[in-house]
Amino acid sequence: MSDPISALPVARDSDSPEIVWRPTPFYVERSRLRRLIVRERLASLAELITRAAAEPAWFWDAVVKDLELEWFEPYSQVLDRSQGVEWPRWFIGGRYNYVHDAVDKHALRLRPTATAILWEGEDSASLALSYAELYAEVCRAAHALFALGIGKGDRVGVFLPMLPETAIAMLAIAKIGAVCCPVFSGFGAGAVATRLSDSGAKLLITADGFYRAGKQVSMKATADEAAAASPTIEHMLVVRRLGHPVPWRAGRDVWWHDIVAAQNPTCATEQTGAEDPFLIIYTSGTTGRPKGVIHVHSGFPIKAAQELAHCFDLHAGERLFWLSDIGWMMGPWAIAGALMLGATCFLYEGSISYPQPDRIWAMVERHHITHLGLAPTAVRALMAEGDRWVLDHDRSSLIVLAGAGEPWNPAPWRWLFEVAGEGRRPLINYSGGTECSGGILSSNPLLPLKPCAFSAPVPGMAPDIVDESGRSVRGSVGELVLREPWPGIARGFWQAPQRYLETYWSRLPGVWVHGDWALVDDDGFWYILGRADDTINVAGKRVGPAELESAALAHPAVVEAAAIGVPDQLKGEVPVVFVVLRDGSPGTAQLRDEIAEVIAAQLGRALRPGIIKFVKDFPRTRNGKILRRLIRRRYLGEPLGDLSALENPPALDAITDAM
Repeated sequence: MSDPISALPVARDSDSPEIVWRPTPFYVERSRLRRLIVRERLASLAELITRAAAEPAWFWDAVVKDLELEWFEPYSQVLDRSQGVEWPRWFIGGRYNYVHDAVDKHALRLRPTATAILWEGEDSASLALSYAELYAEVCRAAHALFALGIGKGDRVGVFLPMLPETAIAMLAIAKIGAVCCPVFSGFGAGAVATRLSDSGAKLLITADGFYRAGKQVSMKATADEAAAASPTIEHMLVVRRLGHPVPWRAGRDVWWHDIVAAQNPTCATEQTGAEDPFLIIYTSGTTGRPKGVIHVHSGFPIKAAQELAHCFDLHAGERLFWLSDIGWMMGPWAIAGALMLGATCFLYEGSISYPQPDRIWAMVERHHITHLGLAPTAVRALMAEGDRWVLDHDRSSLIVLAGAGEPWNPAPWRWLFEVAGEGRRPLINYSGGTECSGGILSSNPLLPLKPCAFSAPVPGMAPDIVDESGRSVRGSVGELVLREPWPGIARGFWQAPQRYLETYWSRLPGVWVHGDWALVDDDGFWYILGRADDTINVAGKRVGPAELESAALAHPAVVEAAAIGVPDQLKGEVPVVFVVLRDGSPGTAQLRDEIAEVIAAQLGRALRPGIIKFVKDFPRTRNGKILRRLIRRRYLGEPLGDLSALENPPALDAITDAM
């Protein structure tokens, strides 16, 4: 087979009835990616993607110029591979701090009055900060960090909901050369403490609480318990959100409004090296402690900005709302990427369905959101409420819809595209990971769309699909890998470099094994079929959970599904499918048989599940990702492992009691 990088598949137009959207002149003419193709004198997007994968140094040098990034000292070499493909070094000799590109240059020169941060609380409180105002707040927060003994290289935990102070804190930490350790706002004390202790954080930034689904959620007591179990914590900086009395430890605890407001509104940005860390973000595995993924100034932020520019076509002055939390990758990604492009980053604190199911669409209308990103799980929940909640609101500001976090099922993908997007806005499917700083595969407004598919690799990434021996495969399912480095690649796991190598580099020499099953169809569209460790092998027939789940969703009574494989003496594994029913549907034996037959009709009798279980909800993360590994382990009575990402423990407890 030819070199896989010399022939990367890219979606092509065809007469396939599966293609539901094609680029219109509006999207072609405004495309930032098209501008790059013209500037580099390339013939097509396919040529750009293939050359970018084969020549990463050329491409990322072109990205720096295209995004007009500004360096304190220019780099002398784009990429250094001398320490092996596992440990690439980027932009050698350069001094770069992403906060200069995200805040300073816009506030001091380019667009000081433009809106940088736009925030809405669940209680309808709101705040807008211009770039000039954001600059002043970040500088004040930076001086407050100095006053609390934080300096370059120190780690700072950020345990906050999505508030303006969350973005300000993240930027201030990086501005002084310290390292931000964001923590999911819904974690319990044990999970917070694990991350603080592992990173050796000196300071924890938290809040008295926040609003969620109409309730006031306390954070300070959780933060106190976590800090008590984290011996390196010296101070706690507390944002007042609810205004209620909270436990207070004199000498350690400091109110944000007391210390930050009094500081100088100007502060020099630390001239960090290109490879200096700015972020340690934790991601949970199937076993062991959470992994602290290390990212650097010239990696994660540049890739975030590049993806928002080239995959999502975000322009200066436009408004990005990606529903996430600071503790998940998409939170820091959205803040850094949007601001580096001179756009507005919209932050929302609470539930998507409070006080009623139109909250997302009301905010789109109220704040003129142009780019909206949602997880497929959130879309399924919104879809179940009916179309009227969407149709009652003006969505004319929307230019791009997007989804990430897990494989799509066709019904929710089509609902978001056809109902919310009216069939005329591109729905950008996007998939990658925390360790990648973002995407590997993505759709694109310059390419046609099929439901649930990706139109191409993210420009600058070099993916391939391989069999068990590492040979490239096309037309059949294989494992997704990466064959060339990129700036956003993790710089290892905090204090665990060998674990990092074992996780991604031990299977195939010199190849990053990502852990997803993938497929490319005859039209060049890519598909993610689920995590490789979720794959179900029934008598030699491998099937991803997404295929079983999509088939189950074809039954009108099913609103959501999760499939696992369990051991079987005869077939090796058999599928068990858990389903959430629409309101009012009784979980009967007849309905169980109907759902199994629908799956068999779509996938074949060999993949007919022998067991269908009815549940009210699935164990999931805060951003909606279903934790199938926990479903499987609970169902089989196995040790559960790391539970720190689990948002709703009662759903896990209900698995063994499912009908």
